[in-house]
Amino acid sequence: MDRRTVLTAVAGATAALTLDTVTFASAGDGPEGGGRTVTRKVSGRLPAGAPDYVYLPVDVPPGVREIAVSYTYDRPSVPAGTQGNTCDIGIFDERGTELGGAGFRGWSGGARTEFAIAAERATPGYLAGPVRPGTWHVVLGPYTVAPQGLAYEVTVTLRYGTPPPGAAPRPVYPPQRARGRGRAWYRGDNHLHSVHSDGKRTPAEIAAAARAAGLDWITTTEHNTTSSHGAWEGLWGDDLLILTGEEVTTRNGHVVALGTDPGVFVDWRYRARDAAFGRFARTIHRAGGLVVPAHPYATCVGCNWKFGYEDADAVEVWNGPYTPDDEMAIAAWDASLVAAVREGGRRWLPAMGNSDAHREPQVVGMPQTVVHADTLSRDALLTALRAGRSWIAESSAVNLTFTATGGRGHHAGIGERLPVAADAPVTIRLKVSGAPEGCTATFITDQGRLHETPLPTSGAGTVEWHTTPSHAAYVRAEVRRAAAGGSGVPGAMVALTNPVFLGEPT
Repeated sequence: MDRRTVLTAVAGATAALTLDTVTFASAGDGPEGGGRTVTRKVSGRLPAGAPDYVYLPVDVPPGVREIAVSYTYDRPSVPAGTQGNTCDIGIFDERGTELGGAGFRGWSGGARTEFAIAAERATPGYLAGPVRPGTWHVVLGPYTVAPQGLAYEVTVTLRYGTPPPGAAPRPVYPPQRARGRGRAWYRGDNHLHSVHSDGKRTPAEIAAAARAAGLDWITTTEHNTTSSHGAWEGLWGDDLLILTGEEVTTRNGHVVALGTDPGVFVDWRYRARDAAFGRFARTIHRAGGLVVPAHPYATCVGCNWKFGYEDADAVEVWNGPYTPDDEMAIAAWDASLVAAVREGGRRWLPAMGNSDAHREPQVVGMPQTVVHADTLSRDALLTALRAGRSWIAESSAVNLTFTATGGRGHHAGIGERLPVAADAPVTIRLKVSGAPEGCTATFITDQGRLHETPLPTSGAGTVEWHTTPSHAAYVRAEVRRAAAGGSGVPGAMVALTNPVFLGEPT
């Protein structure tokens, strides 16, 4: 094959490299087409600084029942502190590679070295369905490239034949509501990965882990694919609601598309400089979901959030076991609350926490977001999350209530406003149970940490503090473990609330 390459653009996205087309004979053309299986191999080398996506067009003739792809790439030694080779893979069908178009058929990132698609089945991460004739595109994603370049080999295999009638499966999606407990607090983990992206658990194992963690609802959020949306049949129930979504994994940060309509794909092939994110935030909103930037200060390549928060509905400030990058996310989020107050009631961004669990020993439901919703349904939960009627816990063992009360019967809970005069006395009350021994409860305001007290060794207790709206524009609560001896670093988080705002709205 002539390895001539052409630099193109993906309809409003970052630059991409398109290779020469791989061709096959049709099923009835000569000895090659008459055979059951035909394979082509393509090899090449990408230089350091290669475009984000490299497209290998494949002309698929009529009569193909299954397309199978495998790939390899080299991993040369690199100096300490230098990125080596990492290359993702996916595929688009004959409908094309247009950004946000209909051609997406699957993505496995770097989790798999091979995949196959047929009408009746597909490798996890990929969408089953007819293999129609036309130009398909295998897409390579050179995530990082060593100074020596990245040598790759892609093998494409076509298997000819006619699928049986009715072979294409009709996905069975989870229902949008469960029985629940009426208006109540519901616990959820909304950032989870299975074998449909780079996780190791099956959907059945995740559902079992969610029930063991005391969760009422979960959201399936695979990297850049919707293939898991139809993989939960028989796993939901009156005790567990399963929502669909996607972790949109770009080169400039990850965003959880939380609670989108089943089957809705959100494209990821852009950077912040492409000014495309707003378009896909609108796609998420049109699909009924929330835009939730994930782990905004994570240290992995491409994980830092660089798109801003104008389109966000909430922000994931606590991701998995508590780490310094969660501490940074919470500090930045708290600063955004101050900005919202300072700017006269500007929309504020609620905080949430999720496990981002991929495999053992990562714990599903550590942490979890506890939401006060009217029902255990998609609409009610997302409405409550958007309003900030929620708090975060490290596990279902931890429980709390957090309220503000003023004169004449005024009271407000998490995510609400207590509308009293600037000099009106306000009582802040936090009631905690199930915390580990040695924890401290803290009240944080727009001035910072204004009240702190140790909890009883039992992990259960009530803390009260008195203030006024002129002294504290908002109050939120934290429960933390003891700090490491003499380190000056705050202890790990056990629970975190969204704020209660004090005073008349401006």
